[in-house]
Amino acid sequence: MRRNKAEPLDFSDDEGWAGGGSARLVTVPERWLARRLVAAVGNPPIAVHLWDGEPLQPVPERPAVRVYIRDRGAFYRLLSHPDLHFGDDYASGRIEVEGDLVQFLLTLERARSADGSSQRSGLLGWIYRPRRNTLAGSQENIHHHYDLGNDFYRLWLDEDMVYTCAYFPDPDADLETAQQAKMEHVCRKLALQPGQRVVEAGCGWGSLARYMAREYGARVRAFNISQEQVAYARERARAEGLADRVEYIQDDYRNVAGEYDAFVSVGMLEHVGTDHYRDLGRAIDRTLAPHGRGLIHSIGRNRPSGPMNPWIERRIFPGAYPPSLGEMMALFEPWAFSVLDVENLRLHYARTLEHWRERYDAHEPEVRSRFGERFLRAWRLYLSGSIAAFLGGNLQLFQVVFARPTNNDLPWTRGHIYREPEPGA
Repeated sequence: MRRNKAEPLDFSDDEGWAGGGSARLVTVPERWLARRLVAAVGNPPIAVHLWDGEPLQPVPERPAVRVYIRDRGAFYRLLSHPDLHFGDDYASGRIEVEGDLVQFLLTLERARSADGSSQRSGLLGWIYRPRRNTLAGSQENIHHHYDLGNDFYRLWLDEDMVYTCAYFPDPDADLETAQQAKMEHVCRKLALQPGQRVVEAGCGWGSLARYMAREYGARVRAFNISQEQVAYARERARAEGLADRVEYIQDDYRNVAGEYDAFVSVGMLEHVGTDHYRDLGRAIDRTLAPHGRGLIHSIGRNRPSGPMNPWIERRIFPGAYPPSLGEMMALFEPWAFSVLDVENLRLHYARTLEHWRERYDAHEPEVRSRFGERFLRAWRLYLSGSIAAFLGGNLQLFQVVFARPTNNDLPWTRGHIYREPEPGA
């Protein structure tokens, strides 16, 4: 089996507790603890089966799905910290979900929200500190997630390798159409014109930079710290004849320099961390021309909610933090940037993820052969949990457009964003 470069799923610390008694026997205290655990997450309509095969009583009348805890060790790990250990033990097969995984996670999410349960429930409590996004920490965090290998992401992303929320003008549009529409949506919000200078902070595989150069005649400098993504983006730009208009730079956003007509960042703010928002705001202020416009596109939340889900932060997306709109203002207020437009594309991201999950599932054999069963199941859980989080309203997708306070060269309405293309254009 070929190992991935980033080794994202090191479960060396996931030993379970053996507990006492027969391996198959479930004691009366353990059933009581199991009922307490279910109550702690809002008593969702889910049937829970312990390792003796019997369902926990009372069984919901119409359970949405059934969950099987296969051994005592997995059970006690759930008691200590369900938000971390559920993912580990689902990935290893010690916990199984019978039924639709998204429906299970959405049911759980809604039950916890209705009950007012804390983000991190556990009878024994837990303290978890996410990884930092310093210059060195950001490099390590991005390597962990994005440098798994371009071939992995190529299996389930669209043809342009866009790994951010698509925009669906029609809910039934295919993924390729929706990703092209997202890039067009961004360009219109920036009111791009031919020959304008654009800087992009965090460019992924470079699709938006190429789109701005190809469709709008912009000259783009795009910054990214992922070596594999930058190498791919440069090759695509050369192949498409855009290398003279798009420059991909392997460097951190904190080192952006020059003056630009537009500053854009799509899907990077989640990796910055609130401790470094002033660093990003300072980079924007240093580089945005007096007449310039900017756009920040980020996963977010309705209110500050502490660190990301600890399993996702630890195993999949280290250093991730989705901000509230209020927290995002730390990018703008110190430099008196004017916020011009805010749009929430939450349901568009849920639909994007549904397309990704469908394509991922279609390539199960390839993922399993490259990375193994545990990795396959972990990423299935990650994609499914993300769908549930956007459908359940725990996550949002914000696009914020801003400009200098003295810039009066602004569109009078939003008509330029939604106009129909001219015939022959």
